[in-house]
Amino acid sequence: MVRRGEAGDADCAIARALDVVGDPWTLLIVRDAARGVSRFDGFQAELGLSRKVLAERLRLLVDDGVLVREPYQDRPVRHDYRLTARGRALLPVLVALQDWGDTWVLGDGEASATAAEDSREAARVHALRSTRLPALALADSTDPGAAPGDPLAAGAWTVLYCFPGAFVRPDAYPPGWGAVPGAPGCTLEARTFRDRLAEFTAAGAAVRGVSTQRPDEQRAFAEAEGLTFPLLSDTALELTAALRLPTLRAAGTTRLKRLTLVVDPARVVREVLYPVTDVEAGVAAALAAVRVGTSGEDR
Repeated sequence: MVRRGEAGDADCAIARALDVVGDPWTLLIVRDAARGVSRFDGFQAELGLSRKVLAERLRLLVDDGVLVREPYQDRPVRHDYRLTARGRALLPVLVALQDWGDTWVLGDGEASATAAEDSREAARVHALRSTRLPALALADSTDPGAAPGDPLAAGAWTVLYCFPGAFVRPDAYPPGWGAVPGAPGCTLEARTFRDRLAEFTAAGAAVRGVSTQRPDEQRAFAEAEGLTFPLLSDTALELTAALRLPTLRAAGTTRLKRLTLVVDPARVVREVLYPVTDVEAGVAAALAAVRVGTSGEDR
């Protein structure tokens, strides 16, 4: 593969970065590694690459410190390929490319916190049904001293509702927030989940809110609203990249669009609600999906 960082481009960070990830297949390998794919055959099944081309791209990513090889079998020797810290630092790049594609290639160039029900973006999100969530670690705003942990409740159904942002003070919202389609409503959504939390608990599900806000911002909001379920911070975009969740850019920050995932105890997504245009109806639909799912477990 040709390297671009030569002569006049030697000091250009863009050119040197493209030396590492400028080939489309390399970024797609990083995309799939973020989703939990780790083995050669898994990458080949996802990408449809020849074994020779895939082996070359994996070798280059290992040589450049984006992936690390970890043996999982001795005879014959087989390896898992996992993202390093250097590789995980590419997740915002992937999310930015996806956001640009959703907005300018698949969309009309307008910022939105929602999508049309018949859009390709909505189809991608709904395709998450039957997807198994990989191991992830997100910061829990309710426990600032704890290390990041699993966003899913152990041994229970989990409702993960993703929202663009919620703040204590109205002036903390990005400029023009109220004019962004689908952006307003985060406070109402949180209050509705709070007020119906006992019903989710009785149905056998835990509720988790997820945004890309800092944990201290989430904690201030949770305390002000009396939330008794965790708000999780995906500032590193690990969940966003792993599931290719839809985002928008506001005030220079990546924000999650409003959507809800209902996940079973085996970490498999059983229901996807997107777009969520009526937050109260969306909460009711999530509760109904949990009840259907848990009643099916009992059969």
